[in-house]
This record gives sequence, structure tokens and C-alpha cells, in this order.
Amino acid sequence: MEPHSRTDDTIESRRIIEGQLRECYGRVVYSHKTHEKCADILLSRLSRIKLWQIILSAITTAGFIAAVFGAGKLGAAVGILVSTALLVLNAYAKSYDLGELAQKHKQVANDLWLVREKYLSLLVDLRMKEKPLESLQKQRDELVEQLHTVYGGAPNTTFHAYKKAQEALKKFEDMTFSDAEIDVFLPEELKRG
Repeated sequence: MEPHSRTDDTIESRRIIEGQLRECYGRVVYSHKTHEKCADILLSRLSRIKLWQIILSAITTAGFIAAVFGAGKLGAAVGILVSTALLVLNAYAKSYDLGELAQKHKQVANDLWLVREKYLSLLVDLRMKEKPLESLQKQRDELVEQLHTVYGGAPNTTFHAYKKAQEALKKFEDMTFSDAEIDVFLPEELKRG
């Protein structure tokens, strides 16, 4: 039985770190997309709330104008009921600043984009075999610290946003491009097709 050589150990070590980096990269891709989807969901909800605020305000005003011009108790009752609904909606909108929360998710997504790209570059560096393993490990550890900082200030995501992210990544292949699609953006010298 031949003893293990230093080369065999290095190859195995590189394979192990590649597995870890791929796993981390995948998690960051999902986190990035989930925070993007959270922001989209919150902005959509905020838009619907603002629309309903306008509609309810118009109905309230119409109800009170009708009451003044002879609709009597019915117009006033409609105005009171709708203005109460508007008050509840306004209280909700004030309690949960959906715009600010969406902005926080967008910022986290932006921060995660940078970390995602650094993981991708690290995987490329690993495959090129031009950097020593110790250098790659140091960069990996720095990325873990950066992720910790990003996640420390991140708002919680929702299962609904995660499912939308999963659909975007798997079904619609948000992070996947064919050579032909990439070639469209590149100068002639860098095209593959």
C-alpha cells in the first residue's frame, strides 16, 4: 500500500473547500433573491394600500357630501363606515412602514449581491489553481464575516418570498444565461458563439 502523497492531500483539500464554497454560494444566491422578493412583495402591498386609501377617501368624501345635500342619515352612515375603514387602514400603514422595510430588504439584497459575486470569484480562483489553499481559506473566512455583518442587520424574510425566489431561480432561471445571451452584451473579441 502506497502512502498518501502531499499532492493527493492538496487535491482532496481543494475538493473539500470547493464543496463548502459551492454550498455557501448557493445559500447566498437564495438569500439575495429572497430579500429582493420580500422588497417586491412589500412595495406591491404598499401600492395596494395607497390605492385603497385614495378609494376610501373618495367614498368618505362622497358620503359626507351626499349627507350635506340631502341624502341624510344614509349618506352620513356610509361616510362614517368608510371613514372608519380608512382610519384602520391608515393606522396599519403608520404602524408598519412598508416602504422603509422594503428599502431595508433592498439594501440587504444589494449587500448580498456583492458577497455572492465574491464567492463566485473565489470559486473561479479555486478552479484556476493559481492561489494557494491558505489564501483561499483566508478569503473564505473573510466572506463569512461579511455575511455575518449583512445578516446581523437584515430584516426577517417570509416563506412566501422564499417560494417566489425559489420559483424565480428554478423555474425562470433568473441566475442562468446561455452563451448566446451573454455574447449579446460582449465585444466581438470576448464572444464564444
